[in-house]
Amino acid sequence: MLKNIPAIIPPELLKILDEMGHGDEIVIGDGNFPAASNAKRLVRCDGHGVSELLDAVLQLLPLDTYVESPVMLMQVTPGDDVDPVIWKDYRKIVDKHQDNVTFSEIERFAFYERARDAYAIVATGESALYANVILKKGVVI
Repeated sequence: MLKNIPAIIPPELLKILDEMGHGDEIVIGDGNFPAASNAKRLVRCDGHGVSELLDAVLQLLPLDTYVESPVMLMQVTPGDDVDPVIWKDYRKIVDKHQDNVTFSEIERFAFYERARDAYAIVATGESALYANVILKKGVVI
């Protein structure tokens, strides 16, 4: 048993977060994200949403301050009538853990490509559309 580890973080994810180095990326995918077919390392957190996992992960993982945008979102596909309101939650969560973090949006297929190169993908049961996020790990100080 450890102290100060959010209970939502399964042991496998804790191990992965620890193994990651500066600049490594992790994807937290919504329930529609093709996590299993794209992951080098897959962690299943099916009963949880992205926001609650994002909050827990950022308690342990610093974001990279040496890049323009350490938080990347999947851009809404042109023609989709979707307003990803969950992004406002992400902004509040990230701001709670780290100051002056810039978000960027990545086109859907470019996001999939980047996810394939990520250190790991966390699959969630999130039902919100376009709720996928990539985090770039910073330096632990």
